[in-house]
Amino acid sequence: MEKPKIHPYIPIIIGVLSVSLSAIFVKFSNAESGVIAFYRMLFSVLLMLPVFLKSYTHELKALSKKDWLFSSISGIFLAFHFILWFESLNYTSVASSTVLVTLQPLFAFIGTYFFFKESLSLKTILSGIIAISGSVLIGWGDFQVSGQALYGDLLALIACALITIYLLFGQDVRKRLSLVTYTMVVYSASTVALFFYMIVKGQSFGPYPKIEWVWFILLAIIPNLFGHTLFNWAIKYVSTNVISIAILFEPVGAAALAYVIFNEKLQATQLIGGAIILVGIILFVIDDKLFLKKVLQKS
Repeated sequence: MEKPKIHPYIPIIIGVLSVSLSAIFVKFSNAESGVIAFYRMLFSVLLMLPVFLKSYTHELKALSKKDWLFSSISGIFLAFHFILWFESLNYTSVASSTVLVTLQPLFAFIGTYFFFKESLSLKTILSGIIAISGSVLIGWGDFQVSGQALYGDLLALIACALITIYLLFGQDVRKRLSLVTYTMVVYSASTVALFFYMIVKGQSFGPYPKIEWVWFILLAIIPNLFGHTLFNWAIKYVSTNVISIAILFEPVGAAALAYVIFNEKLQATQLIGGAIILVGIILFVIDDKLFLKKVLQKS
């Protein structure tokens, strides 16, 4: 494995901070969920296209059928993750939605165990349980067992499963492809899937007010290019579990921003939950540090 020029945790941290803004931008937009997702991915592809055309097109010839298949499947799962998550924000709070959509370790631990035969230490499982407990506590005050909030919570939970599958496919393919080529293929597949989704649903491609285009572009630049793209870089060197645990910090940032911008009140349970998440992440990092060190030494 090629040795990374920087420690993988650095781009992961930047990525988590970036994706924390995603729910805020979506909340500002009045467009339909499929429209937001489509233009988010389309502008991401267009922004990356000059770099890809200049230096990476030759890599497409080296892609195997498996690489094409896995990258395309990854992109499709990413597309429907966005659709369901964005839709959930129409029914439940930012805190509740981001809490549920970031419960990825529940799915990631199972996926990496069955698909990559990754062993899970007791410390890893414990740190995941602690972080997940804190994540649930953050949105506890917003959770409801019936009505629209429950529907929104269910959409967010399904979106969580889809983003984990997206990362699991990426964990396999990224070991063979460069970041730019892999990201272009995945984002392009996602854009195409969303294009046909909009046609089937009869959603309009425009026109939209100028402010909507601002949110679409910001979603492409910050949560995508500085968020998911950095996760795609890191997935070559770390397990899906590492990123899934780190993303649990997203509800902390999203809830804080929602409080400032939308006046969504933060309860004591949410503040305590944020502290618990940090404890879980720190425990996971300590346990994973020795494993990552071994990987880098072998590079």
